[in-house]
Amino acid sequence: MAIKRWMYRGGRPNGVAKFLNGISAKLHTTGIAPNYMVTLEVVGRKSGKVISFPLVMTVIDGERYLVSMLGEEANWVHNLKAAGGRATLRHGENEHVLLEDEDPAQRPPILKAYLKIAPGARPHMAVDKDAPLSEFEKVAADYPVFRVRQDL
Repeated sequence: MAIKRWMYRGGRPNGVAKFLNGISAKLHTTGIAPNYMVTLEVVGRKSGKVISFPLVMTVIDGERYLVSMLGEEANWVHNLKAAGGRATLRHGENEHVLLEDEDPAQRPPILKAYLKIAPGARPHMAVDKDAPLSEFEKVAADYPVFRVRQDL
């Protein structure tokens, strides 16, 4: 677990994490990985280039969500907000989406479900995957959650 924190020290991926993220993004894009492993593509707010990032998608009651395990300061979160929430999800096919920021009051069950299927996120979040929802309520404002909508 300490290696995962080292790879994202300061909330940013180091060179090793960037390399591994690139491999994961390519794998997720092909559709070979489980269907909850996706690649998010968003236009960089500074470079204007498309940036790809592997993420774990959580599905609850038919609604899809993406979570930032590194919190509000994650680069993909800044880029997504600068792009007005518009992005592309890839998992075997491309899907143009609009990601909407979920209200912190609605986040606890989503965060709990996310930690159940995203073991790589566990070292970065200040709550245990088996904690009661009341513990997730305490940290919900610290971890952005985005509802996935189709972009028409």
